[in-house]
Amino acid sequence: MDRARNSVSRKAPVMSQNTTRSAFLAGFRQSLPFNLVVIPFALLFGVLAHETGWGVLQAIGMSLAVIAGASQFAALQLINDNAPFIVVVLTGLAVNLRMAMYSASLVPHLGAAPLWQRALAAYALTDQTYGVSLARFTLHPEMSIRERMAFFFGSVLAICPLWYVFTIVGVVAGQAIPPEFGLDFAAPITFIALFAPMLRSLPHLAAAFVSVVASLALSFLPFNLWMIAAACLAMATGALAETLLERRTS
Repeated sequence: MDRARNSVSRKAPVMSQNTTRSAFLAGFRQSLPFNLVVIPFALLFGVLAHETGWGVLQAIGMSLAVIAGASQFAALQLINDNAPFIVVVLTGLAVNLRMAMYSASLVPHLGAAPLWQRALAAYALTDQTYGVSLARFTLHPEMSIRERMAFFFGSVLAICPLWYVFTIVGVVAGQAIPPEFGLDFAAPITFIALFAPMLRSLPHLAAAFVSVVASLALSFLPFNLWMIAAACLAMATGALAETLLERRTS
């Protein structure tokens, strides 16, 4: 009996390591298809950075510091338009406010992880890593915290290094990439693929509807300020709709 117990106790860590490794590989595999849009998106940012007059160090520095394509494009466009510095910063923050919402929704799944892991996850949180991870965690609530973190970082490894690499390629290639390649298709397709399947609740639908209407109605605002206004209105609408829905159900 004692030998059997000792044998089981010795095998348990191996099983844990196997499941953690499997979760990491699953996150890596499931995120690979997103590179079909991440790569051209990074290339496009590199090309636009080159046209702005940036070098490799400036472009890769922004990608390393921000690692958020939508806000990087918005900030770069405003810099090209000679917008005030404060407008560039506020626009980037407004576009990236969704990351705060992503983080809040991942707390029930990753909140028990060590601080250093949560810090790395916060840095590497992108639309793609969030979308694939939340879907996995929702479908498999039985996953341990180690398996969840392994899955998340597997997703990160599949996406983030290629974002850095092809940012550099885009800057170096510069004008060599023909405009008929149509690389600007990457951004809308990425967001559609990530979030269209998740628009299943009233708060999500309400926030999406308000964001579209506000963006169109306020498109006349200078320096892309319509993005800040639309983002704030959409988040307020989603929060209000969720609050009212909870009150009604309770």
